[in-house]
Amino acid sequence: MENETTKNSHSTTKPVTNTKIKKELAVRPIDKKYLPLIILIILASTASGFVGGYFGSTQENNNQQSSQQANKEIIDNESDLITQIAKEVGESVVSVDVTSQATRQSLFGGPQSFTQESAGTGVIVNEDGVIITNRHVIPRGLSSVSVTLSDGTTLEDVEVIGRTNDSDTLDIAFLKVKDKKGKTLKAAKLGDSSKMEVGDKVVAIGNALGQFQNTVTSGIISGYGRSVEAGDETSTETLQNLFQTDASINQGNSGGPLVNTNGEVIGINTAVAGGGAENIGFAIPINDIQGLINSVLREGKLLRPYLGVRYVTLNDDYAYLYNLDTKRGAYIAPSERGQASILKGSPAEKAGLKEKDIIVKVNDQTIDEKNSLVSVLGRYPAGEKVTLTIIRGGQEQKIDVTLEAAPES
Repeated sequence: MENETTKNSHSTTKPVTNTKIKKELAVRPIDKKYLPLIILIILASTASGFVGGYFGSTQENNNQQSSQQANKEIIDNESDLITQIAKEVGESVVSVDVTSQATRQSLFGGPQSFTQESAGTGVIVNEDGVIITNRHVIPRGLSSVSVTLSDGTTLEDVEVIGRTNDSDTLDIAFLKVKDKKGKTLKAAKLGDSSKMEVGDKVVAIGNALGQFQNTVTSGIISGYGRSVEAGDETSTETLQNLFQTDASINQGNSGGPLVNTNGEVIGINTAVAGGGAENIGFAIPINDIQGLINSVLREGKLLRPYLGVRYVTLNDDYAYLYNLDTKRGAYIAPSERGQASILKGSPAEKAGLKEKDIIVKVNDQTIDEKNSLVSVLGRYPAGEKVTLTIIRGGQEQKIDVTLEAAPES
């Protein structure tokens, strides 16, 4: 009991002491001799509050103005950059005008031949007048083709070097200016498309709608590794491993350059999403075309390197579907519906590739979503030997294969 009483008395001691202190402070009178000093302190505190508020408000306004100025400088710098790119690269961009023969069903049920005109865009890749454009800009049944330079000069003596097959996933064709009329042609600088990342700034230049020469639009890389079905009511084609961009690409822009902020061509514009979609365009990465460019510049003709396999680009879903431990690479799926997975007489057959092999590397380049097999092979010219790293039966091995020019059909 003694301990309990002691504890209780201790528990009430501090509150009582605090109460006395508060009362003493509350009733203690102010000494009159300190009154002027107290008033001075109050006035000084009030003045400092006004001064602090004034300077705080001024500082906030200055910060807002600085932020606005910084934003303006960013916009001005970006505008200057796009202007500079348009000037530099625009000299290497041409409008391509085509006249061709086509057929359609007449009212009486038979085929009817007619002449049609179309337009697209091209990029000069060397000073001798070699121009790269899209295959669909240069249709079969071509009657004539001419190009218009950025200064308005039209060059009519132009030949078609070659175009990829209609079933090829690379929608590419090459032209050659035979008579330059004394003009000096400026070749575009080609960049490294493998360095592009989602969000990187890009500029598209092209002959919009076939009538507005060297139209310039800007945007970003919205995605990569895209596959699309492109075409019209009469024909479609499958395109693979494309950049997606929100830079406006219109009819007539096909074959024009997609350019990075260094003024380097990193893609060839080739398609735009329809069905009411806005700001969804597609471009072929320039690295995928490098082998074709090399063959044209060296040999004077288009030689499309090919391996000769039908494959599936693996991701997590396909790996699960085929029950594979390897989740990235080019899987040579088993033949089905009469379509062989390894083409007869192809480089793949000669090298000993088999169904269910998974190609995971070409030389040192890994095959993945950003680097499909066809795009990586497109970096090499026909006739070059490459080393494939494959997974067969769960084991890794290497196979050498010599790429050949794709047959015309």
